[in-house]
Amino acid sequence: LNVVESGGGPVQTGESLTVSCYGSGVDLDYYAVGWFRQVSGEEHELLLCMERTGSTARYSDAAKGRFTMSRDNNKNTVYLQMNNLGPEDTGRYFCAADVICSAVVDFKSWGQGTLVTVSS
Repeated sequence: LNVVESGGGPVQTGESLTVSCYGSGVDLDYYAVGWFRQVSGEEHELLLCMERTGSTARYSDAAKGRFTMSRDNNKNTVYLQMNNLGPEDTGRYFCAADVICSAVVDFKSWGQGTLVTVSS
């Protein structure tokens, strides 16, 4: 399953940013999609995962109250909207697709991701 992340960039503390996950050659309508991030020197951390039904589960306290996911099926794209960003959110963000979120949890075939840099 080939997904392509985009939309990262530099932002200031307290700002918002939305990153995108495009299904290249795969119809994301039929898959669960999760957003991970990797901060410097740490493992990939699963933030949120959205099932095909649209039901979204939170896997990290970092996402609580600040991050949400949405889908645009017409654009074959899944988004991660991030609000009230802080320097601790700096990292590379990755999306992953699989049949269900419990499979996304074990995803290891990382793409390029998109880099988010939050300055104070």
